[in-house]
Amino acid sequence: MVTVTVLPHHEICPEGATVELNEGDNLLEGLHEHGVKIEHACDMSKACTTCHVVIRQGFDSLEEMDDIEADLLDRAWGLEPNSRLSCQCIVADENLTIHIPKYTLNHAKENH
Repeated sequence: MVTVTVLPHHEICPEGATVELNEGDNLLEGLHEHGVKIEHACDMSKACTTCHVVIRQGFDSLEEMDDIEADLLDRAWGLEPNSRLSCQCIVADENLTIHIPKYTLNHAKENH
């Protein structure tokens, strides 16, 4: 099991969260299954940046992003060197700490 620590976010999880995921799990899906409802306006098709997260710990354990993800992240609010689209992250064998940026470029909530 891999421990994923979600730092507090004013709307999504004000108290923060700690969840246990299996190696090979998709980060976004795993967080949703544990009640951390990160937005994902494109249904995980790698067409938006609403599921943008910053990996504060464990970034190097994730597979490298492809060119499409890198291009999309250029448009994300609050981009940092350790930014990723959570829908494209497959949990590896290292614990993760993630920060969900305060804003997205989405003008309306999708209620996923």
